[in-house]
Amino acid sequence: MMAATKRFTFGVTAAALSLALAGCAGSADPAGGGQGGAHGAKKNAPAGAPKSAVRLIGDGSTAYTGVQPLQPVPHKLKAGEKPPQFVVFSWDGAGEDSQRLFSHFRRVGQKYNATMTYFLSGVYLLPEAKKNLYDPPQHSAGRSDIGFNDAKGIKDTVEQIRGAWFEGNEIGTHFNGHFCGKDGGVGTWSKEEWKSEISQAKSFVKNWKTNAALASLKPLPFDYDKELVGARTPCLEGRKNFMRAASEMGFRYDTSGVNDQIWPEKQGSLWDLSMQLVPVPGRAFQTLSMDYNFYMNQSGATRGDEDKHQYWGDQMRDGLVQAFQRSYKGNRAPLIIGNHFESWNGGTYMRAIEDTIKRVCTQREVRCVSFRQLADWLDAQDPQVLAKLRTLKVGEAPKTDWAAFLAPGAAAGPAGHAPAAHAPGAPDAARPAERH
Repeated sequence: MMAATKRFTFGVTAAALSLALAGCAGSADPAGGGQGGAHGAKKNAPAGAPKSAVRLIGDGSTAYTGVQPLQPVPHKLKAGEKPPQFVVFSWDGAGEDSQRLFSHFRRVGQKYNATMTYFLSGVYLLPEAKKNLYDPPQHSAGRSDIGFNDAKGIKDTVEQIRGAWFEGNEIGTHFNGHFCGKDGGVGTWSKEEWKSEISQAKSFVKNWKTNAALASLKPLPFDYDKELVGARTPCLEGRKNFMRAASEMGFRYDTSGVNDQIWPEKQGSLWDLSMQLVPVPGRAFQTLSMDYNFYMNQSGATRGDEDKHQYWGDQMRDGLVQAFQRSYKGNRAPLIIGNHFESWNGGTYMRAIEDTIKRVCTQREVRCVSFRQLADWLDAQDPQVLAKLRTLKVGEAPKTDWAAFLAPGAAAGPAGHAPAAHAPGAPDAARPAERH
């Protein structure tokens, strides 16, 4: 079904925000909509379009259904206008399993006015019986370090992807076999090998009906060749050659790097929307803004003492909230957060993320957006204004006020701030690679 499109600006009033927070819809129906709208406006349930509006693509696994619903219309900052505070919540290897965390966080997003990016692993739409269709670079056909799926898992995942897209969320890619390390890991892949991996990830999305013998199900409501504009690499490895491949294949951004909380810039044709270093409350270092990295620092990426689970979750939440506050009250740089649908340490990190969403996405002048929406806004800005914003260091507010700082012809600010890869005294803990 085609969903009726409702478009919003990023500039939203507090009254509109309060309306958006008044309701929460938990329907998993892709046309069921929900009431927690994107970017400060109340979502209405998308209306069904005539069947003639749907144009099937290929075997019918995907379809063109029109412009994606509930997308904000970015506007260029007016002279001296204070930028909004963007926050991006994203999910690596997004799929629905028995934990039902995908469907749960869809409801959380609706409730707290948060649009997100879901990085789908292509092999989650490929059944075990057809695993040899995957021919990974530097590995034998049918090999995957995260396995494959079964018919029920594929059906459930497709249902969540479809619903998430109709609710305004973005569907990116986490690629396929999730190979890390030196033995054939993604960090060793060439540009051409990355192109093969990307093409195969697209193929599994575009042919899931045939591969899983699920021809009677509804298609995914988008053309994946056009929908797919960004990614995060497994373990944050292989970024250089991936970006070379992605630039030639029409991608718009990458989020596989490590940076401080400063305003993004482009590397070549791609927006560098890297993961960020955030505080670890009570510790003398920062870590990556991802659930796995707190899990690694707290219990060595193994199940730790149950008596500490509550504390560890609170520590992650408080670290993310501190990172939010230093941007919100400082340079207003977008905050980038990555997660997995996992119940590590008793699910404490899922609780931490939900608490963070609840605390930050409900505040004034905050826009919880997808990476694609952030890239849209960045593309709409005056490059000189973005360059001026990049002169602000982590947590640094303008020395005057925003109106004077961003006024036309205002003097250039302090020199830019180079990313701090490691914190003193903790060279390994500051940025362990994302491994899951």
